[in-house]
Amino acid sequence: MVAQDTKSALLAEAEVLIRTQGYAAFSYADLSERVGIRKASIHHHFPTKELLGAALIDAYLERFELELKSLSEKRASAKSKLLSYSDFFSGGLRDGLMPLCGALAADAAQLPPSMQSRVKKFFNIHLDWLEEILEQGLESGEFRDNLKARRSATVLLSTLQGASLVAWALKDPSLIRPAAKQAIDSLAFPLD
Repeated sequence: MVAQDTKSALLAEAEVLIRTQGYAAFSYADLSERVGIRKASIHHHFPTKELLGAALIDAYLERFELELKSLSEKRASAKSKLLSYSDFFSGGLRDGLMPLCGALAADAAQLPPSMQSRVKKFFNIHLDWLEEILEQGLESGEFRDNLKARRSATVLLSTLQGASLVAWALKDPSLIRPAAKQAIDSLAFPLD
């Protein structure tokens, strides 16, 4: 295997392990077995598990930010963008994977500080994007005018993270979109 291919394979398999078992539960021995290389070779690419985790989060954030940018640029209503955003959560579940940020947050106490700060950044990227889209929806009249964008962003992200955990436990990704739709619809009308 070429060095860059090995590094990419290590990151891909580490992501699967984190999203199925959690960061604290996997070891370089697990990764060695999955990629088919010796543990010493893993240490050549990533001397510590912390460096591996940090590189994984950084690469994931780069891809995720591009996906959010692409979704932002679509000619669609704010409600439609928010519903499409919810599909990010159900996509991985179809492959039996928990959302990465949820899996890492569940292990927050075991994460090294450099990874904890990256997880915080990850959640803030979600919240900032949601807030931006909600503000667009406020400007276009899609949402009720007393809506607090940041608070509503937190509610939507919490709803999706919670729905993801329930869907992952029940092995039913179809639970996420209806939960997202109900949360999004609640922003447009006063709650009784």
